[in-house]
Amino acid sequence: MTTWQRFTTEAPELASAVRARFEAGTHHVLATLRGDGSPRVSGTEVQFHGADLTFGSMLGGVKARDLQRDPRCALHAHPSDENMEGGDAKITAHAVEVTAEEELDHYRAEEQPPPGSLHLFRLDLREVVLTSVEGQQLVVRLWRPGAGVTRFHRS
Repeated sequence: MTTWQRFTTEAPELASAVRARFEAGTHHVLATLRGDGSPRVSGTEVQFHGADLTFGSMLGGVKARDLQRDPRCALHAHPSDENMEGGDAKITAHAVEVTAEEELDHYRAEEQPPPGSLHLFRLDLREVVLTSVEGQQLVVRLWRPGAGVTRFHRS
């Protein structure tokens, strides 16, 4: 499993910038796959919990059911303003449900989850992208596990 901690170790500067984008706002966009393969877009909040990037879902929620059927997902940090200061951050991952009661209890003790039961997912990172404008160029920084960071420039 490729954790947020591994990403931070392999690409610390990019990880810091991406984390800042996710921490700049509360509400983000999660894309999952419906049973017929079409995309479903939902709002979500994320938490950096230990080595992991996590998010929850209401018990029995459609996004949780989507992820239980097919773990592939994408997460897009909510742009906090129209100038996109700090860039546009996106993550492609597989969502892994946390089901062990002791892990859920530890999460509940550390975080402020909503009351009641919930599904908790940690992300197994596949790709992280930060797109920004530097001068007159669009700069895309792409990280994949074990491959380092690749930069693309467009004028």
